[in-house]
Formats: sequence, C-alpha cells, structure tokens
Amino acid sequence: MILKSDFERFLRDIRPTQAMRADLKTGHRTLRERLNADENLKPILVSDFLQGSYRRATAVRPKGDTRSDVDIIVVTRLDEDEYTPSEALDLFEPFLQKYYKGKWRRQGRSFGIELSYVELDLVITSAPSEQEIGILQSDAVTSDDDIVEARDWRLHRSWLAPRNRFRDDARLLLDEAGNEREWRAQPLRIPDREAGRWVDSHPLEQIRWTRDKNSRCNGHFVNVVKCIKWWRMENYDEPKHPKGFPLERLVGEHCPDGIESVAEGVVRTMEAIVEAYAMIVRLGGKPPLPDYGVPSNDVFRRITAADFGAFYQQVKEGAELARKALDSDDRTESANLWRELFGPKFPKPPGNGGTKKGAGFTPPTGPAVPGSGRFA
Repeated sequence: MILKSDFERFLRDIRPTQAMRADLKTGHRTLRERLNADENLKPILVSDFLQGSYRRATAVRPKGDTRSDVDIIVVTRLDEDEYTPSEALDLFEPFLQKYYKGKWRRQGRSFGIELSYVELDLVITSAPSEQEIGILQSDAVTSDDDIVEARDWRLHRSWLAPRNRFRDDARLLLDEAGNEREWRAQPLRIPDREAGRWVDSHPLEQIRWTRDKNSRCNGHFVNVVKCIKWWRMENYDEPKHPKGFPLERLVGEHCPDGIESVAEGVVRTMEAIVEAYAMIVRLGGKPPLPDYGVPSNDVFRRITAADFGAFYQQVKEGAELARKALDSDDRTESANLWRELFGPKFPKPPGNGGTKKGAGFTPPTGPAVPGSGRFA
C-alpha cells in the first residue's frame, strides 16, 4: 500500500527541522556577508550562491552528533593563467583565520568550516566569461530558496526570488522569465589542490536537472531521494559510500518518470538499481556515473568495486522488503513492513489494523502541481 498520509508524516520527520534550517541560514548568510564585506577579497568576488542538497530540496535530517551542512560557491575574478589552485585557495586563508580561527580546514577542492551548530563547505571558482557574470549575479543564482519553495524557479536574469516580488515590475519580469528560454550556463571551474589543476563543476545544472526530474515525477522525486538516503543512513554504517550526491545521482538515474506516489518511486527505483547492475556486480565491477552537465566527471570515481557490491546487496534486500510493503493489502502489515525498511521514524500502524485496499490513499481532487504540497 502507498500509505500516503504515513509517508507525509515520515517525510516531515526526516527533513531538517525549522531550527536546523534557521541554523543553516544563519551560518551561510553570515559567511556570505563577511566575504562580501572583506576589503581584501571584495575586489575579486563576482557572486556567491548555495548548491548541494539544501538548494535541491533533497536534504535529510542529520543523525546523532552530525550537524546540518550547506555548500557555498564563491565565484571569483581569478584568472587560471595567473593563479594555480593552491595560490587561489591561499587568498582566502587570512579571511578564514580572521573569522573562523580553529574552525576551518583545507580540503581537496574546498574549505570546510565546522561551527557548533552547522558545517559549511566553501568552494571557490575561477573567473567566468564576461557574458556569464550577469546571470551569476541574478536572483536565479543567488536566491536562498530551494526548488520546492520556489517551484517556478528558472535560470533566467528576469526571475525574481519570492522575497523580491514586491517590485512594481515583478509580474512583468516573471512573465519574461517564464516565457523565454533559460540561460544555458557553462560549467564553473574549481581548484583541485591535490591534482594541481582547475576542473569543471556544474552546480547550476545539478539544480536544474533536479527541478526537471521532480516535475517529470509529479513532485515525488526529491522525496524519493530523501527516503532512500534515510533508509541507508538508518540501516547501514558500512560501506560509507555511496552517500550524499553520488547516492542522489544514482536515484536520479533509476527513478522512473511518471511515478504517482513516493512509495511507488522507492520500490521501482530500488528494483531498477538491482536489475541494472546485477551483471556488473557478479563480475566484481562497479558502474561509472556521469555528473549532470559535466559527463566526464564520474561521481562514482572514489567508490570501490567492493563497496559498490556491498551496497548492491543492501539495495537488493531493501527492494524485496519495499515490494512486499507496497503489494500488501493489509494496512497494518504494510505499515510494519515500511517501518522495517525505514526505521522508527515511519509511523506505527493504527491500532485496529487489518484495513484492506485503499487505506491511506486519498483520491486527487485536481491536477497535480509539483511542490504544491499535494504530494508527500
């Protein structure tokens, strides 16, 4: 059974809480304000924006002592011909020492900042082309809103964030953004300190792809991602990978378009993964998985064949359990099976139990609008 209301409750309980979201906003807004006010960095800054699961609306609540995290991209005017990756990153270290002394660390392609209430990942880029600067400074890029909060989001210079729609020309601009083609942004270049070179990254295409996929899945895709992330986090400590974006990318590869419920999406995605990689796992291998917008980037590059094989067996077991839960005609049995899959955050079945087909499902009263709240 799809148990729509149970999934709605479950998703409410695995999303970041309002307090967590407030901490994320405090953390990233403070960092961005400090960057833009810094006299040494101000001349080389073009724009800053959020990327990652926070912006794509695929984040789940952290467990245990883990903090919520958010990724910030800082677009600079630094020329790759003048600055090596290490030299570019070095320019930001005095700033980090001033404001985050003892709380920041160097990473391969970014800086990690660990605060008591949130973790920040600061990624810098080299200079974009002149024609890209306008779009990178627009609301479409710099908005804090995720793709569910801003369900009409488009990568267009005229798109306005909800907080800026008080303007007299707001309707005119939004109509222009909705009726014209979106900007086809180019990948940004980020420093790979370990490799000693600048490499392509395309966070805006990741956001756009997720928005479009969510629409094709009737608003369910981002919630299928959250469910599968939670399933893995709840049940397995090892192997550590895939998780985060690589896991989300795998779900994106195999979640069918046109799904009509989160429950259906979870089952069919897991089953598709099992079917797709049976032979690869049998031969002791692992699949490549190209990144959105930068196909040469394999998001599975750091995942070993052994880890993928272990993960595959976990998905196989999960798919069998999820199929039983979906196919069950008994309200209590179905809820208990979903609860076995997802853990105690999934609601317990009602005390009377035994309700047959159709329980937990409310027929639609109108056309679906992705992100409208009709879907869990």
